Amino acid sequence: MTRDRIEWWAVFIGCALPLLALGWWAVTGDLGVNPIETIVRHLGDWALRLLVLTLALTPLRHLTRTARFIRYRRMMGLWAFAYACLHVLAYVVIDIGLHWPTFFGDLTKRPYIMVGMAAFVALIPLAATSTSGMIKRLGGKRWKRLHRLVYVAGALAAAHYVLMVKADILDPMIYITTLVVLYAVRLGRWQAGRSV
Repeated sequence: MTRDRIEWWAVFIGCALPLLALGWWAVTGDLGVNPIETIVRHLGDWALRLLVLTLALTPLRHLTRTARFIRYRRMMGLWAFAYACLHVLAYVVIDIGLHWPTFFGDLTKRPYIMVGMAAFVALIPLAATSTSGMIKRLGGKRWKRLHRLVYVAGALAAAHYVLMVKADILDPMIYITTLVVLYAVRLGRWQAGRSV
């Protein structure tokens, strides 16, 4: 097996491990005193973590002057979307038991759910257009323009986390600070490119 293939599998397994851990906790009864909250939170946490890591790959490429890790951006982005899907499904199916009046009530009365759903909706077109075929169909420029939605999704996901937390906002603030730095780097490079 080549080094590239080993690296690919290492990233894939690394992205899958939180899901496998959740499955293990479910089997062994280690989900804590509130299993539903543990499941929903764990999936949401990893959706946000992988989204932030995906956003960090382009600045990392510029910092290291190597494109080695950028090749995993699509995979990590799709894993982030998978965790976001499972997060929403866990809330809708396990937490509220497919009770749609509760869902629509939460959507209109709870800002963190409204913002979280907006983040999820922003990720859908990104996942749907992540294939090479879709890049060709849309054309490179239109595809890049559409995929700037990832910055909106990242900001909304972080805001969802901040609004959801009632007391200890340290973790959400770490994500927000990280995103601000990543967005500032991106904006700086974009402005530098325009001034050339």
